[in-house]
Amino acid sequence: MYSIMAKDKIAYVCSNCGQESPKWIGKCPSCGQWNTFKEIRVAADTKEKAATTAAASAGHALRKNKVLKLREISNQDDPRIDMHDEELNRVLGGGLVPGSIVLLGGEPGIGKSTLSLQTMLRMPEKKILYVSGEESAHQLKMRANRIPHEDHDKFLILCENSLEHIFDHIKDEQPELVIIDSIQTIMTEDVESSAGSIAQVRECASSLLRFAKTSGVPVILIGHITKEGTLAGPKILEHIVDTVIQFEGDQHYMYRILRSMKNRFGSTAELGIYEMQQNGLRQVSNPSELLLTQDHEGLSGIAISSAIEGVRPFLVETQALVSTAAYGTPQRSATGFDQRRLNMLLAVLEKRVGFKLMQKDVFINIAGGLRVTDLAMDLSIIAAVLSSNVDTPIEKGWCMCGEVGLSGEVRPVNRIEQRIAEAEKLGFSDMIIPKYNMQGFDAKKYHISLHPVRKVEEALRALFG
Repeated sequence: MYSIMAKDKIAYVCSNCGQESPKWIGKCPSCGQWNTFKEIRVAADTKEKAATTAAASAGHALRKNKVLKLREISNQDDPRIDMHDEELNRVLGGGLVPGSIVLLGGEPGIGKSTLSLQTMLRMPEKKILYVSGEESAHQLKMRANRIPHEDHDKFLILCENSLEHIFDHIKDEQPELVIIDSIQTIMTEDVESSAGSIAQVRECASSLLRFAKTSGVPVILIGHITKEGTLAGPKILEHIVDTVIQFEGDQHYMYRILRSMKNRFGSTAELGIYEMQQNGLRQVSNPSELLLTQDHEGLSGIAISSAIEGVRPFLVETQALVSTAAYGTPQRSATGFDQRRLNMLLAVLEKRVGFKLMQKDVFINIAGGLRVTDLAMDLSIIAAVLSSNVDTPIEKGWCMCGEVGLSGEVRPVNRIEQRIAEAEKLGFSDMIIPKYNMQGFDAKKYHISLHPVRKVEEALRALFG
């Protein structure tokens, strides 16, 4: 009697967007990229086996699902887990949701492991399993010694690369939170490929997702940015997880930005700011004071803008340099700001205001290594460019906010009162705002002088006379 062996399944997955195909395709029909389909080999019983054993082998009670009527579902959310980190709690939407799976991504060496390690060390009330596939236990101990913390017996370290062995330890230890550092180093026996490949990352993440959903234990995955610029290998990993938060920043600066890219339990507009120090990451509760520490009085090409990321306002310094083009084609460079929007603003400045910049090199930099996406930065970009072009500094104590349209009008921005209050708190005396924003609030309660403008020309006239 012969036993019939199930053949392995061969599939093709786009490494850019995660599109699946039963055969190889040159151009992805979903994202339009060429030569991105990679062959993956998955064992025939991988899905069935993983679905029944991933959570069961962990020893946690399985949640039995049943059909519910809409009115029977409770409106109350599950209590979130306090991470004892205000910046991280804000980005997560109020804390970590039980049973969720979070992907923390960033470039190598940016501080992902440091952030996760110091956060876990501040949670003595939770039993945490920290799985490291990159560092030894001795290296983690040395890293933890640099971070101020109180010793507690519920923080467990496991140096392991096999997913099956990890689930065995989870069954024995029964942790309340699991950290995987990093997902590229974990591999399962069900997939015949090396760790970090598309098939391995996909299957390991799927098994951990089923474990988190069936047991209620949250899982945090740490993933690197690959050389192609994608997060933790295939884009499909971002579709699997509940929340994607990215840790970014220039390694030449001390600031680190924690940004939410996807969040099923909160807003994706939130922003957390940290300062890298020798003893770990320090939370920056008031970034405006740190970003405006230097005195630039008498220097041209500098404008202060009142920006908002998420719900927090902060004042950011915009730097511009305009010089005669040394070569035939003028350069346009932006650091921390959208390059295409810079080109649009320069076109508005030339067409609507009349300043000729066709033969000029223009360089824009957002101070502190920040990357700001707030459209209210438009007015400060134009003011900084013009200040550098005419080599005339903007008076001390002036800041501004406003979106610039293609016809040269200054469009209204949201949360104007928060922006004004932040500028007043930091001692600014004058502020340029869109004229439309003057409606709906009492300007007399502020001690800062407000200058409403309707067009870019009016703003430049108020600044330079």
